Amino acid sequence: MEEQAKRILFDIARKSIRAAIKQEPNPPVSCSHPDLQEKLGVFVTLRTRGQLRGCIGRFQSDMPLYQSVSELSAASATDDPRFEFHRITPSELDQLDIEISVLSPLKQMDNPLDFELGKHGIYIKKGFSAGCFLPQVATETGWSKEEFLSACCSHKAGLSADAWKHKDIEMYSFTTEAIEEKK
Repeated sequence: MEEQAKRILFDIARKSIRAAIKQEPNPPVSCSHPDLQEKLGVFVTLRTRGQLRGCIGRFQSDMPLYQSVSELSAASATDDPRFEFHRITPSELDQLDIEISVLSPLKQMDNPLDFELGKHGIYIKKGFSAGCFLPQVATETGWSKEEFLSACCSHKAGLSADAWKHKDIEMYSFTTEAIEEKK
């Protein structure tokens, strides 16, 4: 992604986060940059001083990337259920790091170990239970493939840690183009 497109996305994200935290309507956005018109999956991750403060995304979208980033930035700041009782405050705005991960299409995995740590994210699904980890989680934690899969099953999907070994699990991999703006 070219630098101008990155700057546009971070500007959109910051404006949406600021409005959401101040409980104002999400500002209308428009963008003509061709790289930002694609309808792609995306996750927005927010951190303050290295600590996770929100992360929400979607694997597919029916709207252009810039609109998804606007919606998901606001949602990451105010709707991540892990931070229901500890939402981002206005005083954190100037210290907030934003990471935007643009996703490739999901690829079904026949072999649960058929992915590259740090390059591929995973999405695990069984019935109504599902969970995912972005590729950067493996890098940040130093986990093995088995630990990565087990943690996704147990911590994200609410399944047993060894559920990834079962035949009735749907597993997908994906790559991301992650861009980050640190404050």
